[in-house]
Amino acid sequence: MTALLRLENVAKSFGGIQAVRDVSFDVPQGSIFSVIGPNGAGKTSVFNLISGAYRPTAGRILFEGRDLTSVPTYKLVGMGIGRTFQNLALFKEETVRENLLVGCHAHISSDVVSAALFLPRARRAETRAFERVEAIIELLDLAPVRHARVGALSYGMQKRVELGRALATQPRLLLLDEMVSGMNQEETADIARHVLHINRTLGVTIMMIEHDMAIVMDISDRIAVLNFGQKIAEGTPAEIAADPAVIAAYLGQES
Repeated sequence: MTALLRLENVAKSFGGIQAVRDVSFDVPQGSIFSVIGPNGAGKTSVFNLISGAYRPTAGRILFEGRDLTSVPTYKLVGMGIGRTFQNLALFKEETVRENLLVGCHAHISSDVVSAALFLPRARRAETRAFERVEAIIELLDLAPVRHARVGALSYGMQKRVELGRALATQPRLLLLDEMVSGMNQEETADIARHVLHINRTLGVTIMMIEHDMAIVMDISDRIAVLNFGQKIAEGTPAEIAADPAVIAAYLGQES
């Protein structure tokens, strides 16, 4: 498979603390690729490097062959990189539909004059945004709550809205940061089903940070394992589950 994303010997230091050390891996186009590891292993730092929140101290990050190191952070969404966050970043007083429309902003191309006067170009852009939002609402089974205030929804439903807003940015690579954290079993199963559907039906490449090993092993194509900022293993779920270094560092020693 062609690599959509490639990390080449990536490192990140904060003063004397090395959060990421010489990490390399490829994320194949169209795959579900998970990054796991104990707390403090460097998983979120890797996501922050990919999404432009951090700049690498060393190494390169390539997206579709383009080095992201010199790309301004605000351009990454337009290039096709979307992200959710472990801590919800939704507009709680706005409706589900309005939150999803925010995600369409990066691809609304009308100019200031067209938008101010609501000229045909602006009307067409708005129509496309509304159509995309409605398609996402149907895809994620949000129709019954499309006009509900997000702050009044359950935590699991809010997570689904967060997923939908990231999807509204039209990503080719979607970074999911602890999507099922704090969810019950039913909510976790729902999110897993939707993530699989997005990947298999829309062809969106998914990269996950996740502590729930059941969902990681169930839906991932490949997994990279970090420990103390270093990659200690990479492979299929079956290979990772049987890797002695992973068992020792993450899953716990065998008795």
